[in-house]
Amino acid sequence: MTPDKLLSAVSLCRKAGKLVTGFDAVQESLYDNKAVLVFCAADLSANTRKRVDRFCEKVGAQAFTAPLTQAALEQVCPKRTGVFAVTDQGLARLVRDQLAAETNNL
Repeated sequence: MTPDKLLSAVSLCRKAGKLVTGFDAVQESLYDNKAVLVFCAADLSANTRKRVDRFCEKVGAQAFTAPLTQAALEQVCPKRTGVFAVTDQGLARLVRDQLAAETNNL
């Protein structure tokens, strides 16, 4: 698998309007029970990653790390960010499968 397939899956989520970007927006979507999958860029700061893990833990979710940098993800998202959520079951499954193929640890 190539990172292009993961980028394509993320791009599909964005085009479908099912991708939430940014720390605050992802946190809100989790608390509103809208987020199905949360993932972070590989180069997210350690402090921000701890904060993401903390709010995911509060709602019983898990955040995954994508093998892509914020710069790479900027190709499919309008702004540079490192925290993402997918709000559709089917699209979340697609992204999760691509993450698993990339990292072999999901």
